[in-house]
Amino acid sequence: MMLETKRLIIRRWEDNDAENLYEYAKDPDVGPIAGWPAHQDIDESREVIKHVFTGKEAYAICLKTDGKAIGAIELKLNGYTDMTSRDDECELGYWLGKPFWGQGIMPEAVQEMLRHAFEDIAMAKVWVGYYEGNDKSKRVQEKCKFRYQWKSENVDVPLMHEKRTGHVSSLSKDQWQWDRMFLAASAVRRERKISRYVSGGEVSAAILAKSGRIYTGVCIDTCSTLGICAERNAIFNMITNGEQEIDKVLAIMPDGTCGAPCGACRELMVQIMPETYKDIEIMLDYEKEKTATLGALTPMWWI
Repeated sequence: MMLETKRLIIRRWEDNDAENLYEYAKDPDVGPIAGWPAHQDIDESREVIKHVFTGKEAYAICLKTDGKAIGAIELKLNGYTDMTSRDDECELGYWLGKPFWGQGIMPEAVQEMLRHAFEDIAMAKVWVGYYEGNDKSKRVQEKCKFRYQWKSENVDVPLMHEKRTGHVSSLSKDQWQWDRMFLAASAVRRERKISRYVSGGEVSAAILAKSGRIYTGVCIDTCSTLGICAERNAIFNMITNGEQEIDKVLAIMPDGTCGAPCGACRELMVQIMPETYKDIEIMLDYEKEKTATLGALTPMWWI
């Protein structure tokens, strides 16, 4: 199993990774703050690869430039974590060699692991934690949009033989999808004058198709009735690319907030999916995570 990002290869650990593992795991600034002692020699690193990095979803983080291991990342499945007892939930753990801090590498790796968790192995929620004082881990979780859940005092850290304060966050597949849609819609939203008669980009939208792909569009305003809403533009983009089943809809208004589609956009969605349109989810308030179904917004159809 191997995952890829723009800069990284995320692959299974191999015996010949021991030297690189020791190079970074021996640093006292890396392991202890995450809850495990610094490695004392290459033999210890070799034993960790053989007996610890054996989970079904345990991987080495490697740069594409040389393929050498520079950190670790793992999805701890039910039975190997105390954060959940559900088979469709897991715990994320990670660390990175000190020379690679501050380069955005860990958020890049975490985002790919989240995609893998939700799309490849059918997880519904990913849990994650950090110990008080591990600000770098905290920032990674914030950048990746994990939602803070609770703080626990006197948490056992068995490998360090001490107790600490722990912080726990989580991210559901639903939240992850909305976050990706909001980022996609934000990326294309740019108000601009196209001609004396046409302007566009004041409103942007993202459509999540049943396939999991996201399609975007912006509003186009004209001096006649030739204009189009951002939501319909995104829907037509989806249809152009061979899809027709809508799962979620998000639109960013001129003031930066989210809002419900207009009547014409709702009508189009109903006509595209007359049997199942009521299940389409609409984002009403992204900050408060308030949604509604198209069925609730359009309970009666004129046909």
